[in-house]
Amino acid sequence: MHETPDIPAALSEPHPLYDPNAERWERTYAMWTHLGSMIAWLLAIASTGIGFWIPIAFAAIMWSVRKSESPFVDDHGREALNFQISLVLMGILAVVLGVLTCVGWIVTVPAVFVLGMIGAIMGATAASKGQYFRYPATFRFFN
Repeated sequence: MHETPDIPAALSEPHPLYDPNAERWERTYAMWTHLGSMIAWLLAIASTGIGFWIPIAFAAIMWSVRKSESPFVDDHGREALNFQISLVLMGILAVVLGVLTCVGWIVTVPAVFVLGMIGAIMGATAASKGQYFRYPATFRFFN
């Protein structure tokens, strides 16, 4: 007979930043706050770069609409907004570095884009699981 090894307690416990009280609508709304910002970036790029404010506006609207209804949605919305503002600032810095070095365009602009896409997917995944999430490399404008 084959016995299964005991699972360490740390692996069997829920994620430490998991909200067991987050309802399905809260998880879905928070998830779309992150994914919507990613889609907004694609729209901003399609608008020849002049729509850099679109992701910030999207995150701000999503956050402000339901932040008072749920601490979970409030936290994810605030985090998404902070990340979008940070991405715009990083994008401006990437453009400046690109102008100054010419090589910066090849490295920094795609790096900011990739950070934004991966971050949004990670945030959306955490939200859908009922977990709180913190983006890396983010300035906390709203606490």
